Amino acid sequence: FAWVPGIIWLLAKTSFFMFLYLWIRATFPRFRYDQIMRLSWKVFLPRTIAWIFVVALMTQLKIGPWF
Repeated sequence: FAWVPGIIWLLAKTSFFMFLYLWIRATFPRFRYDQIMRLSWKVFLPRTIAWIFVVALMTQLKIGPWF
């Protein structure tokens, strides 16, 4: 897209992502505070702790992208 000036291209992309953000926000229902807390405690926290153990194990066994 070399024929489009930089500022026009920036404004077009910014407008597109603003529209996309507003569209997604208006389409999906909002979560209540208790739903977010339940999701955090019962889904995100256990997965995070499990992932920390997986990474620690991979580091100890010297496998993965670090070696």
